[in-house]
Amino acid sequence: MQTAEPGAVDRVIALVCKTVLWLTTAVIFVILCVNTALRYITGASMQWANEVPELLFPWLVMSGVVLAAQHGAHIATTFLMDSLQPRVQRVVAVASWLIVAGLYATLAIATLRMLEIVHDEKSPILHLPGSITYGCVMVGMVLLAVLALQSAWHTWHAAPPVAAEGDPKVPVAHW
Repeated sequence: MQTAEPGAVDRVIALVCKTVLWLTTAVIFVILCVNTALRYITGASMQWANEVPELLFPWLVMSGVVLAAQHGAHIATTFLMDSLQPRVQRVVAVASWLIVAGLYATLAIATLRMLEIVHDEKSPILHLPGSITYGCVMVGMVLLAVLALQSAWHTWHAAPPVAAEGDPKVPVAHW
C-alpha cells in the first residue's frame, strides 16, 4: 500500500527489502561473472558457484515481491469494487485485506513448521541447510501479512476524498 507519507513500519520494510535486493543481486552478479571468467581463462570453475546463486535467488525474488506489494505494483482488478457504493467499498476492502493478512499468516506458520524438516536437507557442496531458502518464504509471508494489516488499517481510517463526480472514493485492495 502506498500512502502519502510512509510510516516507520513502511520505512523499515522498504529498507530491509531494498538492502536484501541489492546485496543478493550484487553477490549473484559477481559470482556469475567471476565464475564465467575463470571458466574461459582457466577452463575450470569454482565448484560452489552454482549453489550460492540458487540459495540467494529466492531472497532476491521475495524482497521484490514485498516491495511490489508495498507500492501497490501488483496487478489489480477493481471493476467489482468500482461497482459498489463507497461505504460498501470500504467494508469490502478492509475485509479483503484482513483475509489476505490471515492467508499470509497461515502460509508463514506452515512454512515455520516445515523449517525443521527442510533444515536436514543439505546442499551438495557447501552443505548449507535447505531452511535458508524456506526462511525467506516465511519472512516474506510475515512482511506481506504486516503490509496487508497496515492496508486494512489505513483503508478503514482513511477519510474518503471526493471524486470529480461527487462520489467519495475509498482506497481499494490491490493484490
